This record gives sequence, structure tokens and C-alpha cells, in this order.
Amino acid sequence: MTPLGDIIRQRIAATGPISIADYMTECLLHPRYGYYTTRDPLGAAGDFTTAPEISQMFGELVGLALAQCWQDQGAPGAFTLAEPGPGRGTLMADILRATRGVPGFHAAANLHLIEASPALRRIQQETLADHDPVWIDDIGALPEAPMFLVANEFFDALPIRQFQRDGQHWRERMVGLRDGQLAFGQDAAAPHAGLAPRLADTKPGDIVEINAPARAIAETIANRIARHGGAALIIDYGDWRSQGDTLQALCNHAFEHPLAHPGQADLTAHVDFEALAQAAGNVSHTRLTSQGAFLERLGITARAQALAARLSGTALQSHIAAHRRLTHPAEMGSLFKVIGLHRIGTAPPPGLEP
Repeated sequence: MTPLGDIIRQRIAATGPISIADYMTECLLHPRYGYYTTRDPLGAAGDFTTAPEISQMFGELVGLALAQCWQDQGAPGAFTLAEPGPGRGTLMADILRATRGVPGFHAAANLHLIEASPALRRIQQETLADHDPVWIDDIGALPEAPMFLVANEFFDALPIRQFQRDGQHWRERMVGLRDGQLAFGQDAAAPHAGLAPRLADTKPGDIVEINAPARAIAETIANRIARHGGAALIIDYGDWRSQGDTLQALCNHAFEHPLAHPGQADLTAHVDFEALAQAAGNVSHTRLTSQGAFLERLGITARAQALAARLSGTALQSHIAAHRRLTHPAEMGSLFKVIGLHRIGTAPPPGLEP
């Protein structure tokens, strides 16, 4: 058991089982042993690779989509360019490189990064040294101004609670102890007002996940957009409605049991995009779209062909593989989805439909 695992076991022994949300929070953000507070998890040397690390094309197209949104809304003279959970800063660096030719965009942009990890903040500072980013701990601290935001693989790492249907009631899945080791269990069956609508589309034994922090953040983003204008692109894996146990742990690019190595593996769950759209009810949301379709509509194939003309050999093969990985249905193309939020009465972000 890891040092953090011992801390969690002692906590449970003293006060009883904890929710999956509490377990995820400890594992990811513990000040001394948390996964995100102690390391750079990205890339070949880390535990997973995100789309911006696969190819520059992803960030370039996202950046141009945001710039088009800005122009469609009258090119406000000062706006917040924001990214929660910006990783190494690769996506934002590509966004800023792709948009440097958009007249007035950089001069009007005030870059804000929402990042809890000291280790990743240091890397972001190096990556974005030429752009004077402002770091904040909480999305509620974003300025009251027009805002254009991208969240790529951010919502999947927010802590979930899981409930298993038992007749007309629900049992919350908990993390407790069995023979002195961490194990999943269930709380007592009880009604749950927030899950009452899900009695219509579930059966006994089905699991539903709730992500309260994700809903709160989506509401905060929507409030900024509703008051001041702007748009948000949310890109993640998941689907329109939560169904089933999607909690997973990734370590060294391989899946493992979520309770195996607390603090040493990334913990994520599929995003419930319907819940995000409901929380952002005071703005318009687009149709949920696959990442592959979104990128194709933005012109990724033409961009890939232009870049390929300068490449040969191994570099060309890697480039072709990257294009496939981002867009093909058997790769990230269907698993990852995109939804846009935009002020009521404005055009949806490019690549997405109302």
C-alpha cells in the first residue's frame, strides 16, 4: 500500500467509509501525496497522453475556432482567454501560435489558467513564458468580462459519487475496509431526490454517477458567458447521460484497479454532458458532437495534408498516425465528445451545431 493508501485506511478505520468523491479528492489533490500535486502525469514518461500532446493540429484548430467566436461576437476589446486544467500548457501554446495572425485577438486577450498542481504550474510557466498568464486556483476567480474558454480533459478528473439502484431507492457506493484493505461497498438504501428522474431510465442494479463539482463549474462558466458574452468548448470522453460504473485508474499508460495504488494513478470518470448542459441552462448549448466530426468540420484533413507535404520517413508516419488517433472512430474520434456553450442569440462555435 502507498503512503497515501495508509492515510486513507487510517481515516476509514477511525471515522467510517468515505464516498468515491472523497477518495478521488484525496488521491488526486492530497497536499503531500496527491497524484496531481506531485508530478507531471503527461506524455510518454507519464501515465497518459492528451490530444494536444499528440499533434499541434488539435490546438491550432481549437484556437482558430475560439478566435472565430470572438470575431462573431464583435471582437470585444478586452476578454478573458481561459483554460482550466491546462496540463503542460501545450494546448494554450498552440492556440496562441495559431491565432497570432488574427488582428487584435492577442492584444485583447487576458490569459487565465486554472491550475491546482504546483508541479504543472511550473511547466506551464516555462511553456507560456512569452504570454504573461495569470494563475488562479478556482474558476470562480475568473474576471467579470467576456470569456472564451477551452476545457480539454478537465471535467473527467473531477470527483464523482456513484449510486446503485435498489428498487425505488439508491445505495451510494463507498470506499471502506475489508480484511484491512481498501474495498468498495455500499451505504444503506435510501431515496435520493436528485436521482428521482433516473428511475424512469434505469433498472435495479444499474449505477448512476453524479458529479456535483462539474455542475457547479459549468454553471460558473455559463454565468460569465450570460453576463458578458463569450463561449466555451468542452472536450472530454463521456456521453449525453451517465450510465454505469465508469471510474477508472491509469498508471504507466495501463489500466489498473482504482483502489490499487492511491495517489500514484490517475483517476477519472466519463463526463455526463447532459448534466453540464442542464447546469448551463442560462446560455445556449450545441449538440454533442464527436471529436472526430468536430475536427473534420474545422478542416483537420486539409491541415494534415499541408503539414504532410513537408515531411517524410518516420516523421511522416508519426504525423499520419496522429491524425488517425485524433479523428478515427476506433481511436479518440468517437470516444471523445465536444459541446459548446455560447451566449443566447449568438452563433455557435465553428464545428458545432445548435
